Amino acid sequence: MKNKNDTKLLKHALKLGLAFATQQGYRASESSISSKNKVEVVYRLMVQYKQIAPLAVDKEDGPNMKHKLILWITRLLPEDHELLQ
Repeated sequence: MKNKNDTKLLKHALKLGLAFATQQGYRASESSISSKNKVEVVYRLMVQYKQIAPLAVDKEDGPNMKHKLILWITRLLPEDHELLQ
């Protein structure tokens, strides 16, 4: 299901994912990772820490990683969050 706020949800997921990376001791910041690689970096970190299930190897691409991150953040947000409306 495509949400009108998918872009904003992805941005929020990346922000939280990078903050989590910093808490885990990684030197990750918005500026140190190219926007092209942020999705993959956060996706792989979330898989490593078992926050999301990994995609099948043949399905590991940008759109599928983005979708996984959107699903992850959607489950973390309260039901009444503005991005879920």
